[in-house]
Amino acid sequence: MKLSSEDIVEMIKKKLPDAKIHIEDLRGDNDHYHATIESKKFKGLSKIQQHKIVYDAIGHHMGTTLHALMLTTKEQ
Repeated sequence: MKLSSEDIVEMIKKKLPDAKIHIEDLRGDNDHYHATIESKKFKGLSKIQQHKIVYDAIGHHMGTTLHALMLTTKEQ
């Protein structure tokens, strides 16, 4: 089973309720996405820390039901 972009948004919103999220399906296969995420919770954090928050939100799906997720994170 693969994840839809709506599934990814829902998971991220649970961790970052204030986030503005844009998901692009890079190949049209529901398996390779680019997510642009803006959140106030990113303020003062390094890109690595910001990305860790997002990957924690995705949890066990990374590398299993979701093959690739490219991230662009920004402070609001």
